[in-house]
Amino acid sequence: MLTMELHVENILNDLKKDDFQAYLLTQFTNVEYISGYRPTSFAFCIIKENPIIYASKMDMELANRNSSIEVREYESFEVIVDELKGEGVRNMAIEPALPFSTYVRFRDDFNIDSKTYIDKQRMIKTPDEIEKIAKATEIAQKSFLQLDILNNPNTEKEVAFDLVRFMIENGADKESFDTIVTSGANSSLPHAIPESKKLGQPVLIDWGAIFDGYCSDNTRTMVYTERQQEIWDIVAEAHDKAIKAAKPGIKCCEVDNVARDIITEYGYGDKFIHSTGHSLGLDIHETPGFSTRDETVIERGMVITVEPGIYLEGEFGVRLEDTIEINRRGNVIGDLPLHID
Repeated sequence: MLTMELHVENILNDLKKDDFQAYLLTQFTNVEYISGYRPTSFAFCIIKENPIIYASKMDMELANRNSSIEVREYESFEVIVDELKGEGVRNMAIEPALPFSTYVRFRDDFNIDSKTYIDKQRMIKTPDEIEKIAKATEIAQKSFLQLDILNNPNTEKEVAFDLVRFMIENGADKESFDTIVTSGANSSLPHAIPESKKLGQPVLIDWGAIFDGYCSDNTRTMVYTERQQEIWDIVAEAHDKAIKAAKPGIKCCEVDNVARDIITEYGYGDKFIHSTGHSLGLDIHETPGFSTRDETVIERGMVITVEPGIYLEGEFGVRLEDTIEINRRGNVIGDLPLHID
């Protein structure tokens, strides 16, 4: 059975268990996950015994070319509702991210509840998905090394531009998020925006590529002083031990605790201001994540980042990030060293 057909079959089984006849999706990457077609305009994907996508007129050629399930041109909400009612649909599940403006068009005609069927499916990556993430990582890491960052005389903006260009030249579809190149005091901002200034010290770069729709994510911080190296060493210890702790059967929050406890023991617990990691795939941020509140039990096939950081306001910040695939343990995807010589 093809991967996308298996995804549909699994969700149909979930629907049957909960007495739903249909499942409504509109999020672009959810539609792509089910069908292979990523909308460029709105689309309504309805998973049922005979799944269907209602696509906009401007997307019909693209949808017909790429979708593994039937595509019809969208006419109106009324047409969709009438067709569903004509098929005997009474109870309908919706994705949690469904816009409220869409929900109100259906709520008067169906018993509706929000279900995470699609999120649970996407938590576990197939071998093909992992291969694409690995290829995206390979492209991103190769491109990073081309920067020769320790001898780079360019501005933050120019370095970010060069990194994106290298990734595309090396086979990426595009960057997986806005590339972060920051340095000096601004490195204490986790989501700093590259500026038109020469690289300072330290240099923090957070970047990723998309290959065949799938994302990668890495962060490296290049340090120059004894004080910066001291913080780097703490973050590296938290990074390494969190990866070592990640394995099937334990909760995501336990991995976060490992990294957070190490940083706290060194006196910087209040300077670690985000979660330890997040899943990725068709989206750069997916579930589950290594956070204090996520009690999801880790399973084989999950792909999750590990990115502890310490941020000293007005001074500098250090973050180190790799992406791991969960098998018998957490295996780092890619081979880029943490320390850049």
